[in-house]
Amino acid sequence: MFQPIITLLKKDLLLELRQQHTFFGILLYVASTIFVLYLAMGQPEESTYNGIFWMIQLFVCVNAVAKSFLQESKGRMLYFFSVTNPVTFIIAKLIYNTIVMLLMVLLSLLLFRILLGNPISHYWKFVGIACLGGISLSLVFTLMAAIAAKAQQNAAIMAILGFPLIIPQLLLLIRLSKSAFGEVFRQGALLQITLLIAGLDVLVIVLSIVLYPFLWKD
Repeated sequence: MFQPIITLLKKDLLLELRQQHTFFGILLYVASTIFVLYLAMGQPEESTYNGIFWMIQLFVCVNAVAKSFLQESKGRMLYFFSVTNPVTFIIAKLIYNTIVMLLMVLLSLLLFRILLGNPISHYWKFVGIACLGGISLSLVFTLMAAIAAKAQQNAAIMAILGFPLIIPQLLLLIRLSKSAFGEVFRQGALLQITLLIAGLDVLVIVLSIVLYPFLWKD
């Protein structure tokens, strides 16, 4: 099963290299948004810094993940239907979108540190939480993109379906990342929140594997 997944990952990478305007467009979106924030507010306080970071990651994820399924034509999907199976295909998409989102998160962290300062007390803890959040966001919106791709390629459906699901996850991530700014939690609270987020990630992966074969046959 691993060889087909690797092959599909290579396919997505080659498509990305051939369509570089989409990837660099997202990079430009991230950089320009953070630069405008810098011009508007300079170096914000901790709570504003935390909220802005996750807001940007949310919209970056929508733009980065939406194209993963919406760029696939009907003819290409028919070809994939004949050469692979739905579980392999959705796992490859989940992995690829996770990698892309992690790159965006790391780039955002770098630009935030350069332009908006570093009010974070425990920086590497925040980096870890940010990566965990990026993975969570990419998994949810990959599933939503798969559903939207079957609804006449309508990206708006992905946002409509995804935002109600992502709000609880965002609230948990914002709460969890506050610990990196020096906020004191009760003993075991960080572990409970982390396990809850990890549990949501596992649930999304399982739902993707279970539900996508039904979309695949449509």
